[in-house]
Amino acid sequence: MASFQGSISAISAIRFSSSSLKGVSFVRLPEKDRRSSGVWRNRRRMGCRAMVQQTVQGGAPAAYAKEMERLSAKESLLLAFKDAGGFEALVTGKTTDVQRIDVNERITGLERLNPTPRPTTSPFLEGRWNFEWFGSGSPGLVAARVIFERFPSTLATLSKMDLILKDGYAKVAAHLKLLSSIESKFVLSTRVSVEGPQRMKEEYVEGILESPTVVEETIPQQLKGAYSQALTTVQQLPVPIRDAVASGLRVPLSGTFQRLFMISYLDEEILIIRDTAGIPEVLTRLDTPSTSMAETNPEYES
Repeated sequence: MASFQGSISAISAIRFSSSSLKGVSFVRLPEKDRRSSGVWRNRRRMGCRAMVQQTVQGGAPAAYAKEMERLSAKESLLLAFKDAGGFEALVTGKTTDVQRIDVNERITGLERLNPTPRPTTSPFLEGRWNFEWFGSGSPGLVAARVIFERFPSTLATLSKMDLILKDGYAKVAAHLKLLSSIESKFVLSTRVSVEGPQRMKEEYVEGILESPTVVEETIPQQLKGAYSQALTTVQQLPVPIRDAVASGLRVPLSGTFQRLFMISYLDEEILIIRDTAGIPEVLTRLDTPSTSMAETNPEYES
């Protein structure tokens, strides 16, 4: 009888222990909390992702506004050139101090928005450019003033200056017109090399004064006789001399002059250069840039 009661007590204890364990396993609030916390974490991730997307989308209007500011600055600079009298007023010294400071102010405003951080290796650099502006110490302006000091404006004019940059070489051409009938061109050949992401070195190689071309339709009537005589004289010259005259006057310049300059602004239409004195030269593109010109150029390595 005692053993039977002991067995009942043992079975009751086991049942009590089992019910106790069941009670412990029944209260599974942590699992529910985990599900709740998982939902909260997912919502937090979704909220952060939405914030990032809003930030990215919010950057597009800022980039668009900056691009509009750059285009406006370009247009403003070109209008300032026109208001200052253009290339002719610049080379003849007719631009005023107010016009010069206005142009310089707009140049610095555009340089601040330069879209090309490594212009010396950009494919946009090569091509044919036209000089729109150069400062008081620029070699181009010095050469132009020498011409006008030697010849009156009624006899000689500098109509334009352009630059061809290709494969590490540059040619600066100054187009001259004498007596409104004789056209000539002085070409300065230089070698350019990359010194850094913005810095380049220019070494003069050769200067060529090309043989003049006469526009017969514009020759005054009183000079046509003298022109015919001069043309006949040239044709009677020996072939070597005639060929030398036809090829122009060449002046070797290797090892005589070099300069450092930096490119402070470059895009597909405008190029701004500054020399070691900080004097700016502004050029506009004459040829149409190739559609394959993309900023996939190799970067400069120091």
